[in-house]
This record gives sequence, C-alpha cells and structure tokens, in this order.
Amino acid sequence: MRNTSLIASLVVCSVLLAAVGADVGHASERSNPIVAENQREGSLDWQLTRVRVDGDGFRSPWIEGYCSKQSVKAGESIEIMVSTNPPQKFEIEIFRMGYYGGRGARLMTKLGPFDGVTQPDPEKGGKNLHECRWPAATTLTIPSDWLSGVYLGRLTTLPEEKNAPYWQSYVIFIVTDDRPADILFQCADNTWQAYNRWPNNYSVYTHPDGGQGPWADVSFDRPYGREAQHDAIVNDPLTVGSGEFLPFEFPLAYWLEEQGYDVAYCSNSDMLSPDRGLKCNAFISVGHDEYWDIRQFRSVEALRDAGVDLLFLSGNAVCWVTPYRASADGRPNRIMFRGGPYGADNDYAQQREREHGPFPERGPDEGLLIGARNIEPVNGGGDWIVTMPEHWMFNGTGMKPGDRIPGLIGWEYHGDAAKLPGLEIVGAGTAWVSGDVPQQWTATIYPGPRENFVFNAASIFWSQGLSSPPGHTLPWSHWSRPHGPDLRVQRITKNLLDRALKTATSAEQ
Repeated sequence: MRNTSLIASLVVCSVLLAAVGADVGHASERSNPIVAENQREGSLDWQLTRVRVDGDGFRSPWIEGYCSKQSVKAGESIEIMVSTNPPQKFEIEIFRMGYYGGRGARLMTKLGPFDGVTQPDPEKGGKNLHECRWPAATTLTIPSDWLSGVYLGRLTTLPEEKNAPYWQSYVIFIVTDDRPADILFQCADNTWQAYNRWPNNYSVYTHPDGGQGPWADVSFDRPYGREAQHDAIVNDPLTVGSGEFLPFEFPLAYWLEEQGYDVAYCSNSDMLSPDRGLKCNAFISVGHDEYWDIRQFRSVEALRDAGVDLLFLSGNAVCWVTPYRASADGRPNRIMFRGGPYGADNDYAQQREREHGPFPERGPDEGLLIGARNIEPVNGGGDWIVTMPEHWMFNGTGMKPGDRIPGLIGWEYHGDAAKLPGLEIVGAGTAWVSGDVPQQWTATIYPGPRENFVFNAASIFWSQGLSSPPGHTLPWSHWSRPHGPDLRVQRITKNLLDRALKTATSAEQ
C-alpha cells in the first residue's frame, strides 16, 4: 500500500523548493556570488541618524568627506578625506549596499577613531572649479572578499562631552571587478557630480555665464552635498554625501539583489572602454544618467554590436558630452565639464548650441543608441502608458492598451523615437511641464544585431516602481510623483532581464 501522507509531504516540499528556487532563479548555472553575499547578516543601523546641513542646504561642514577614486577593485587602495568643524574625533563605518534580507546594507568594517581636523575650503579656480586637496584621513585597501557593489562610508563625530550631539554624513565609492557577470549596473556618478553644489552653490549649473553652457568645471575631489535636485525630490538631508544613489539608483540595486540576479557594478568612468561590459550579458543605465564621455558612448555602442542587451532604465540619459581631465596631482578622470550636446545635427542639438554655446564638442545622435532622444523641454511628470501590450515584455502583467502606471514618468524622460529597423514604441504619452504645458515621451525597444535588444524605459523614475528600500524617499516632480513598487514594473523588468539572460545562455551553447 502506498504511503499517501509521505507522497503528499514530498509534493509540498517540492513546491516550496521550487518557490525558493524561483526567488534566486535568475543566476546562471555558474556560482552566483550575489546570492551568497545577500545571505550574510545585514545591518540594522546604517542610515544617517543625526544629520545637519548648513544654511544654504548644500553641505554638512560639521563632518564631510570624499574619496580619492570613483571606483576601486579588490586589492587596490582608496583614500578617504574628511573634515570636521569644529575639530573632533570621528569614525568611519563602511557598508555594502544590497538586499540583505530587507535591511539594505551590510557592515563591512569600522575604521578609527581618528582625530578630525577642519580642512580649508578650496580657492575658486578657473571656470569656478573647487578642487579640494585635503590630506587623507585614512587609506583603505579593499579586501579580496569584498564583492562588487556600491559602498557607503558613514562618517560619525565622537564628541568628548557627555550627552553632546554627534553628526553624520556619507562618503561613497564603487567596488568594481573584472569577473563575468550576467548584469553590469552602471552608476550615474558623472551626473551626481554635475549637480553637486558643494560647497556653496558651485555646480555645472550655477556659473554666472549661464546654467546650460560649457562654462563650469567640477571636481570629484570634493564632498557630495545633499542631493541637489531640491525641486525634484522630497527634502531629504539623509542623502548627504551619497550623490544621487539613494533616491534614484538604490531601488534597482536592492531589487536586483533581492531577486538573486548576478549583478556587478561600475562607475561611468569604468566605461571608457568596452572591456568591462563585454564580460557581461546585459548592461543597465539607471536613474538620471545624463552626462557621458564620448568614450562611454562608443563603448556601449560596441556592447550592443557584440550582442550585449542594453536596458536604459533611465531618463535624460546620454544628453551631454562630458570630457574628463586629471586632477591637479595627476589622478585620471577627476575633473569634468559640459562639453556639448549629444544629438548630432538634430534641431534640438543645434538649438542648444545657439542658446547655450558655443560648445567645444558635439556628440552623435543618442537616439541611434538608446532608441529615443532628449527633447525640449525635458522636465515634467505623468503616467507611464502602455501602447503595445501584446509585446513579450508585458507577458504576465495583464496590461491592456492605454493602461497606466501612475506617476512613473518624471522628472525627465525621452521622446522622439529614432528611425531604426525593427524599433517598436511600447509606451507613450504626455508629461506635464510646469502644471499645464504638455510634452510627449516615448518608450522604445529595438533589436540588436545578434538577437539582442535595446530597451528605453524613458523615465528617471523607472526604479521607483521596483522597490522602496530602507533609506529611500520617493521623489516627486512638477506636481507629479511615482507611487512606489508596482507589480507591473517588476514583471516588465523581469521579462526583459530573463529574455536577456536566456538569449545569452542560448548563444553560449
């Protein structure tokens, strides 16, 4: 006689195991370090608890700092520069950002205590350049077991007086690597720096000769102030020192690692050649990815042509040519400026030249890479509206023509689809600028030359539909805001990534 109870139990166990496998089933057959990393214990205390910005809201002089490089590999060293005003002791806690059972970060090491010194504000250089030359508070050699990711260093003052207040801010850096990975996540740190107004309203946008021209240089050798888009995000001083990562990029990183995708991370400056991306199956541009060196553009073109799938889960991407130059002490890629518009000879690029130039450089038509272009005006907000629900990317969403994902468009986006063979418009609609001025946005997908694809979500806010991790605040723009995690956005993104990885696996076989 068969033991039906045992059989039933085995069936239940099989179902549960299948469900668990589904949670981490996006990794390839090779060992997936992201899954193993996120099984480690996350931190309950990694956010800024006591943070204070100055009267202009651009900086936290009580404690602030920056790193000597945008990115670093395991075995390499990075310097951390810190200033405290008044001078006082401080410590640095280094966290890797991820899922970690919903906690969002893992404590990697604690450094210090150190004797804090008040460092001088740099003298204003040519083109309003503010380049700090502070001595290093400490040098960190990245251990061999630190996985690629975005790392926050939490700076905390250690007052000697009992019950005296302490103050906190972040530094941020990326650990990159050369390992083959399914997905390469490109942080948009050029754009973080372009908008950074430290110490006192000095960014690419604040030169007296105009906010859209080539007039201002900005340096990575300075702290990040509070997230600079005061008119496009909830007043959130908890971002001080972290660039734009927490509001616009962390929701994607958190969701990818929650789902168990095999993801590696890089900075914009790591994409000056295609080498890193060619070791991955899919490349993601995330959030507000506006400022690209020409070499980045050519590298990502090379990825597409080699069969890598490209996902522009971003808006206002590839808008401005952003040449780098070295710092005063010779470290490469530490100073940048707005060199000129992408767009080739399109009307909008010529308009920018007439209104804001002359520019020393001009980039190619970004629409021929990303599928749709940066249009004027590019600011606004609205609903993401599906136009082609029969497309495979919408499988399992239940969406019908005209269905809306509320508030997912903003605060900048893409429109004006390029004329490319096989390009399909999968979403389109109106973004409202300054209340009642309409602008049209367009989301696209087109086939690459090796059974790959290029998807353009056409919104800075796409990641807001994926997750709302600890330390994250929903942004808003032009009286419009996204609603947070949405099952449809999650499923669309899953469909895109699963197709990319399935195609890559078939190609390898």
